Amino acid sequence: MSTATPTTTRRLPLAGALRLGRPSEIWFKPACSVVAAVAPPNLTLLALGRLDLAMYTMAGSLCALYGHNRPYPARARTLARVILGMVGGLALALVAASLTRNAAVLVTVGALMAAVQKVLCDATRVGPPGNVVLTFISSASLFAPQTLGQVPGHVGLALAAGAWAWLVGMAPGLLRPHGPERRATAHALNATAAHADTRTTAAGHDRTRAAAAAAVQAAWQSLLATGTRTDRTRRALEHLVVRAEVALAAPADTDPRLLRGWARDLRGTGRVPRVAGADDDLLGVDAERAVPQRPLWRRLGPLAPLAARTALGCALAGYVSLALGVGRPYWALVTAASLYQANVTLTWSRGVQRVVGNLLGVLVFAAVVPLAHLHPAALVLCCLAFNFGAEALIGRNYWLGSVCVTPMALLVTEFARTQDAGQLITERVVDTLVGAVVGFGTAVVVTNRRAGDRIEHALGAVERAREHSARLLAGEQPAPRALEAARRTLSAALADLRATADAASGEWWQRALPQERVVQAEQSGHRTLAATVRRQGVHSWDGARTTEDVRP
Repeated sequence: MSTATPTTTRRLPLAGALRLGRPSEIWFKPACSVVAAVAPPNLTLLALGRLDLAMYTMAGSLCALYGHNRPYPARARTLARVILGMVGGLALALVAASLTRNAAVLVTVGALMAAVQKVLCDATRVGPPGNVVLTFISSASLFAPQTLGQVPGHVGLALAAGAWAWLVGMAPGLLRPHGPERRATAHALNATAAHADTRTTAAGHDRTRAAAAAAVQAAWQSLLATGTRTDRTRRALEHLVVRAEVALAAPADTDPRLLRGWARDLRGTGRVPRVAGADDDLLGVDAERAVPQRPLWRRLGPLAPLAARTALGCALAGYVSLALGVGRPYWALVTAASLYQANVTLTWSRGVQRVVGNLLGVLVFAAVVPLAHLHPAALVLCCLAFNFGAEALIGRNYWLGSVCVTPMALLVTEFARTQDAGQLITERVVDTLVGAVVGFGTAVVVTNRRAGDRIEHALGAVERAREHSARLLAGEQPAPRALEAARRTLSAALADLRATADAASGEWWQRALPQERVVQAEQSGHRTLAATVRRQGVHSWDGARTTEDVRP
């Protein structure tokens, strides 16, 4: 085993962490969904004069933030699981709060729950907003005055609001049942067109190839998540993703204009273009659907270092907050939990974003709180506005969304009773700094030496897939189904290698990474992919014109 000095970069970006990106194509969907999910329960409680119960209904309502990139059959399952996870975490927190008032014990419980929520969200790839919302609700509930007799009623409120959030999340499917799959397919087509434009000599070729590979994999995950191929629209979308995959393998033989034209045709609810000569394109899809999903316990194993970071970092942040006399240590705990990303470098960037967003957010709260104190209805409306703003802006950068999340969280604490704004601001600033500093320090100390091992596994998978494809190519007449399956296996292995290498490159305190081997494996793998595509004869774009359209 090498004992070389780690080659991982230790540059800690500042300006880059705060750079704004382009807004998501569907930024308005989660923004409108969360307002539609939160407003009815909160307005009902306002009418009943029981805004003190809003924290429990919001636990269920905030589940509407999840699953917007998933096809509706998969979204239904995802939302149901998120709601059950949210309500289960809330119930556990409320029971703990009713059994003890010891703040240190409650912080410990909160830290352990945060670690479990983090690894489960990452292992199941639940998607944004990930574990942060779950941890916010469960941690805040730990410090809510509670008795055992009140727990069933409060959990029931969350479950009812969660059921409403499920309906809100599924409602758009009535108008555009294939919207998520169409967007994922269009993104894959546009990304591979951008890669084809660079050709093999232009600057940024490797970067566009990685982005295109990730987009193609995301499109396949979206389509395969539906669990059925009897739908003609989804079959037509699969043909288009295959074309994007072929373009990724052989960009020099690709017509980018045709790819972009297909992507434009997928907007709205218009017809889905059907590709000519695509009858044999999907030979590998049935085989991929037949492959069983990795067991959950195998997906949890590699996340052990991340779980340790989260548990220890959240616990220490909460203890330091208690030592400083802050009345809401769960703010520091949630700040620490929100930092942890795939590696230390990304964790640093998220820490910078969190601190900047929260500090600006408390200034916004100071400006808005006089208006919110005028009437309970004004308080509810301000919270709804910040809910919308947070989801509308967070896609551009996490810190920008935090500017709205912070005042919203502070206003939620006033649902039960009006509090001193100056004290709230001071405690929030202190807890933000404590959570960020302690959380990042823990990420540095708790090393992830498995990152290098995962690169070795990914390199082995690429080499095996490449050799298998090469053996098939060496044959006189390889079976079309075997050749297609080999190409898809190699493509997925290359995408996994690039993602693994990117994650490992941001880790500290590990042995030197095999950068040259990774580059060589990628180059040889993509050459084999291109040879496979040409052998299959599906790279010609002259005959790939639209012959018929499929109605959604």
